[in-house]
Amino acid sequence: MKIEVSGVQINCELSGNEDASVVVLSHSLGAGMNMWNPQLEALEPEYRVLRYDMRGHGESDAPEGAYSLEQLAADVIGLLDALEINRVHFVGLSIGGMVGQCLGLNYAARLKSLVLCDTASVISGEARPMFEERKQAAREKGMTALVDGTMERWFTRPYLNANPPVVDLIRKQFLATPVAGFMGCSDAILDLDYIDRLSEIKLPALILVGEDDPGTPVVASEAIHARIPNAGLKVLPSASHLSNIEQAEAFNFHLLNFLRNQSD
Repeated sequence: MKIEVSGVQINCELSGNEDASVVVLSHSLGAGMNMWNPQLEALEPEYRVLRYDMRGHGESDAPEGAYSLEQLAADVIGLLDALEINRVHFVGLSIGGMVGQCLGLNYAARLKSLVLCDTASVISGEARPMFEERKQAAREKGMTALVDGTMERWFTRPYLNANPPVVDLIRKQFLATPVAGFMGCSDAILDLDYIDRLSEIKLPALILVGEDDPGTPVVASEAIHARIPNAGLKVLPSASHLSNIEQAEAFNFHLLNFLRNQSD
C-alpha cells in the first residue's frame, strides 16, 4: 500500500502476526523492501512486520534534491502515525541504520528497541570523495555504472560466485532505483555525524555487522557499540554489507534472540 507522508507517497507492506509487536525494517541505499525477504519467515510468526521503500527507492516517490536523515526519520514517524502504530522495534541496515540512529536520538518514545546493522555513525573525510564520485557517475551514466562495484561490496566473492537467485533480485532492485533517489539519499549520508551523541540513546540496542563488510566495517560498528550504553554487538562471519542476506540464518538467530528479550 502507499501512504502519503509530507507530500511524498511511501510504499509499505504490513505482514505477520496482527496481535504482536511491530518490527520495522529499513533497507540500504539502492535497495528496497524486498531486501528483507530472508527475514520474513523468521519474524512473521511472532511479530507484525512493517517493511517500506525509503523515499527515493522502489515504489515510493523520488523527489529531486537533497534529502536529510532527519527527513527520512520523519517519514518513518509519518508512516507509524498514519497506521496508528505507537511504538516499534526498529531494524535498519546501512542508511537504514543511520535513520535508526536519528530515530533513537529524536523519537526515542516511539521505539521499543533499536537494531543497527552494517552501518556507521559518522562519514570520514576519506569517504566523502567516494560518495561524490558515485553521485556523479549516477547522474552522468545512470545506475548501470555503479551496479557491479556495488554488488562486490554488498556480497563476498564466494557468495557472488555461487550466484544465488537473491543476488539477481537485489541487482535488479539497484538498477531500478531512481537516480534522484540515490543522489538524494547519498546527500543525507554525507551529513551523517551522530557519533558524539550516541550516548544519549538509552534504548536496548543490538549491533549486527558482517565480518567482511568493506563499506561500513566492523570498526564502525565497534565505535557505535562503545557509545550506546545498552548495546550488544554480534559480528557475522563470512558476510559482507548485506549480512541479512548472505548469513540470513545467523542474522535471524541473533535478531530473534534480541527481540524476544525485549519487554513490551
